[in-house]
Amino acid sequence: MEKEIEELKKKGDESKDSSSPVDISRDISRELEECEKLKDEYLAGWQRERADFLNYKREELERIGEILKYTNIGLILNILPILDNFEIAEKKLPEDLKNDENVKGILQIKNQILDFLKNQGVEEIKSAGEKFDPNFHEAVEEIEPPSAKATEGKDIKSGIIVEEIQKGYKIHGKVLRPAKVRVAK
Repeated sequence: MEKEIEELKKKGDESKDSSSPVDISRDISRELEECEKLKDEYLAGWQRERADFLNYKREELERIGEILKYTNIGLILNILPILDNFEIAEKKLPEDLKNDENVKGILQIKNQILDFLKNQGVEEIKSAGEKFDPNFHEAVEEIEPPSAKATEGKDIKSGIIVEEIQKGYKIHGKVLRPAKVRVAK
């Protein structure tokens, strides 16, 4: 280390002899400018990388949020047949039992399941009386127009859903299960 210092002193002495103070000042100014350029370049590069990293982090959080919205799909798909059975039981329930307290309690369980699904972002796909949309509905059968009459006695136009066989559901706007329907020809 001491040897290096001695060599630097010798070089400094030699440069003092051969260069004027103006030349030394120019050299220092040039080196300072180069250092400033390097500093600005490094700073700009760091700032770009920082911005890229923050954008990546934000995008990754959004992607994870999207994934988390759909993590319960398996559970929900397993609950839907139970809900279907409640729907069937409620439709076939005789009028004299609809006011029975025990039946009301069982139907309350159906409402709790519906509330749970709603909290998970699940919503029913509207079908009866709607125009058939292959994105949301699955046609099980096509019915001839003369036999397809609405409850009000009006004729049903072709492509209109006459009956819902099985309810369809969406989760956060995406189809979870299409509705199975009968459509007028």
